[in-house]
This record gives sequence, C-alpha cells and structure tokens, in this order.
Amino acid sequence: MPNLKTPSNNTSINLMNIAIVIPAHNEAMTIHACLASIQTAIKQLPATITAHPIVVLDSCRDNTLELVKQAGVEYINCDYRCVGRVRDKGIRYAIEQQGATWIACSDADSMVTPDWLNQQLAHLAEQPTDMICGVVSVDSWAHLSTQTRDDYMAHYQDRMGHRHIHGANLSFSSAAYLTVGGFAPLTCHEDVDLVKRFDTQGYAITWSNRVRVMTSSRLQARASEGFAAFLANLEDRPIEEVADSLGNGRSDKH
Repeated sequence: MPNLKTPSNNTSINLMNIAIVIPAHNEAMTIHACLASIQTAIKQLPATITAHPIVVLDSCRDNTLELVKQAGVEYINCDYRCVGRVRDKGIRYAIEQQGATWIACSDADSMVTPDWLNQQLAHLAEQPTDMICGVVSVDSWAHLSTQTRDDYMAHYQDRMGHRHIHGANLSFSSAAYLTVGGFAPLTCHEDVDLVKRFDTQGYAITWSNRVRVMTSSRLQARASEGFAAFLANLEDRPIEEVADSLGNGRSDKH
C-alpha cells in the first residue's frame, strides 16, 4: 500500500489509528455479531495500523454491557437517548483519549464485511478523501413483503457514486470531524447533517459501494426516522411517498 497522506490529518495511511465507534441502546440480541464482525475486519489490517472498537452504551437496560465485556471491547456509558450526542461522545473520547486519526462509524445491529476497513484504506490510497459514505445490504427479507423488497431494490443505488447516507457505514478524518463541529445533538438524521457540513465546507467525500455493512431489517425502530422506520413505512406506503419523506434517497440509514 502506498505511503500516502490523508489531506486533513497529514497522517501516513500505514500508521493510521482507527477507532470504530458503535452506539448501543438495548442491543443484546445483535451486539455479539456486530463486534465479532468488526474484530474480523481488524484482523485483516496491516500490522502497522492500529484499530480498536469502542461501544457507547446509551441507557441500556438489558445485558448489552455484559456482552461487550465478554467480547473484551472498550466501552463508555451515557444516558442521552440521542444518537447524535452518543456518536459524538464516543468519537471525541476516541480522539482525545486514544489518539484516533480516522473514525469508522457503525451500528450495533449491523455487521461489517471482512474487508470493510481495508476497503477504506484502499480508497484513501487511490484518492485522498476526508469522508467515505458506504452502502448497506439488508440481512433478511423473510418477514417483509415481496413488494417491499422489490421497491427497496429498485430504489437503492448500490453503486459507486450513490448518494445514500448511513450512520451504520460512515467514516471520516478525525481532524475534519473536529473542524466541522462533529455530530449535532439530533435524535435522527445526525448523519445527514454531518455529511452536509463536510460537503458545504469543501471536504472530499467518497461515495462507495465497496465499503459495505449488513444491517438489520427489524421493524422496531431505535431512531424514529431511521432505517427500521423506513422499512416499516415501506410495508404500508408506496416507495415514492417514503423516499420523498426521507429526502429522495439522501437520508440517514436509507
């Protein structure tokens, strides 16, 4: 891999310090698979690169904490019930306490692909970038209607240059993140807001379908207008109405 520099933090790719930040609110059913997939992706990295997950436990009342401890993953606690604040807390901790130079965001109900981190490094080597917006695959359609699946597949742009924004698959330079002010304290669409600020302030954004996560198709939403809510609405309404309500395809977890 070429020894290139990222434009925002001037850190050699070969010496990057990556933090994978995962917010979690009562995710005992999914957190084990999430963390196992992240640890698999970390093992694929070159030995010179440091990468570490951190779970931000937000108002958990189940045994998510015990499962995170069993996995040997670092965690911090909060009681926000606000995904924007939760993500920001974890990211600032990773930057200030662990010296993270690159942040990779995912969600506790998602599983990253084994090459998830290496694909991010490949993009940085090919063309220096400040942010990478990846894509998601749905883990199961079994409990959803055929019409929902067909509408979703017809609407989703699974290609390079797509314009989907997913908090479950969003990565960026630590320096750029701090410059734009970080995630806003929003209960939903915090990822859309952050990407918009990267864009308007002139930071380079890569829209990639090589950087991929598998996300849950559950209909019980953690965020009122997140991906679960999108799928639930799609079960009941035409794709045109649902897509319009979430910004014509450019929205969080959609």
